Amino acid sequence: MEIAALVSGGVDSSVMLHLLKEQGYEPTIFYIRIGMKEKEGFMDCSSEEDIELTTWLANHFGLRMEIVPLHKEYWDNVMAYTLDAVSKGLTPNPDVMCNRLIKFGEFENHWGKDFDRISTGHYANTLEKDGKVWLATAKDPVKDQTDFLAQITYAQLKKLMFPVGNLMKHEVRAIAHKVGMPSAHRRDSQGICFLGKVNYTDFLRKYIGEKEGKIVELETGKILGKHKGFWFHTIGQRKGLGLGQGPWFVVKKDTLENIIYVSNGYDPLSQYGTEIRLADFNFITENPWPEMQEPVRITFKIRHTPDFTGGTIRNDCSHFVITSDVPVPGIAAGQFGVLYDEDKKICLGSGVID
Repeated sequence: MEIAALVSGGVDSSVMLHLLKEQGYEPTIFYIRIGMKEKEGFMDCSSEEDIELTTWLANHFGLRMEIVPLHKEYWDNVMAYTLDAVSKGLTPNPDVMCNRLIKFGEFENHWGKDFDRISTGHYANTLEKDGKVWLATAKDPVKDQTDFLAQITYAQLKKLMFPVGNLMKHEVRAIAHKVGMPSAHRRDSQGICFLGKVNYTDFLRKYIGEKEGKIVELETGKILGKHKGFWFHTIGQRKGLGLGQGPWFVVKKDTLENIIYVSNGYDPLSQYGTEIRLADFNFITENPWPEMQEPVRITFKIRHTPDFTGGTIRNDCSHFVITSDVPVPGIAAGQFGVLYDEDKKICLGSGVID
């Protein structure tokens, strides 16, 4: 079997290679270079260390390695989507779209098509049920990344391998330490995959700019302060507002008037909701309820967290609507609502919060 292994230089993809070799495979290593280094203002976004570590792995395992340049494709697809969503007051998730459009999209179109399988260091699994392949949650609930994979297509899923999906993070690090990998104690990457050392706020400031607006208390209409653009703030945010006598939470944004509305106190009711409308829903394998008449029990996530929330889902014309068992905070338009079965084992797909 010919396997393309997507390697970042981090501990997860490093151990993924080790496990493939143990199973008798000779994968070809691909490092996808998407950092916007050639764009003005991205000079700190360097991948030299990642490439150095990936090269060490190639030499250590005696595997062929290729560096894949997908800068332009990333900018034209993922970053265009991100900037457009942010400028409209939405909360995008670039990493979700990177998986669908770049790692398993553009890469597949140009390189992956020549391989039988594509292997990654994601914490996820696959399982076969009813003659079909389904995306399944990882053993480690804290590191599970199925929410970041919930926009992939069935054609993409069928080719994927997740060798570390049945390991806890501490087990992955233990293997890396035992084998003597340089990445054994390397910190996990944080934030959006392409930014590197570039601060997300600085990125938005450069490509969208600043525009002063009011911070208003939702309940009273009192002006509490000023901000530099609604696009710097997300629903549920409680840090970086510069307000005293908090905590204050961003609960609403007026994008036309450039106003941010906030509420004061611990868990005010205005932060919570029980109904989540999802547009453009992507079922990865298939819709398990094609003839849905009544609400169906499910679990779901609206942010990256180890915790699942129970609820029901119903079909409302062009939307799927989740009704949560409990009020949930920070329901942000533009983010993805990720759907799981009631047993929290299968990730069915995701839709955009409307």
